[in-house]
Order: sequence, then structure tokens, then C-alpha cells
Amino acid sequence: MTATTETPEAPAADGRADRTVRRLARNLSRFASRHAVDGNAQADAVVEYVGRDATRIVLVGADGQWGDQVAKDPQTARKAIEAAGLTLHEEFPNDVALRVKTGQYEWTRMAGIQVGGPANA
Repeated sequence: MTATTETPEAPAADGRADRTVRRLARNLSRFASRHAVDGNAQADAVVEYVGRDATRIVLVGADGQWGDQVAKDPQTARKAIEAAGLTLHEEFPNDVALRVKTGQYEWTRMAGIQVGGPANA
């Protein structure tokens, strides 16, 4: 009788997690493309902890427009940013913050409330 040793195969990658990363990466890439300047579709991303089951990816496009996406956890967020080819920052750098353009919505909803603006605008 010949003994054979079989090495257990690595567990298959979680298909759902891979699809989530691909979906997020596609959304991040689209954002960067829509907010490109002179063909530069590069965007900056910062991962922020929101809660036990939510992590926010804050994006700032080359044109200063910003947006966000929500991932389940920081690992998924980082994988999506990497897959999209965006620049990941561990914290919000000053040069990126200075590039952010805010509009009427932000002023009426966030700052407007604090300076006496309508709460339900």
C-alpha cells in the first residue's frame, strides 16, 4: 500500500466579497473619471470608520468634487481603492482638503444649521 499525502486546498475566495470589491472599485473608478482634470482621472481616497458594520470611503476628484461610498469594513474599502488605482491616504491631507469644493447643499445642510440657516433646507 502506498501512502499519499494530500495537501488541503486553500479555501476558495469568498465570491460575494470579491464581487463587492469589484462593484465598489468600479464605482470609485467612475467617480475619478467623471472628475478628471486634463485627462488626469486620479482621485484621492480616505477610509473613515463609521460603525461596527460600516466604513466610509471619502473621495476627492482631481477637480475638487467629492463623494463617498460605504463598505462593510476597512479591508474591503482598502481593497476596492487599490483595485480602482486610487491614492489612499491614512488621514485627510491638507492639500486634499484644500482642493475640496463645497456647494450650496453643504452650506445649507451642514454649516447653515450652525450659523442660523434653515434646518430642513
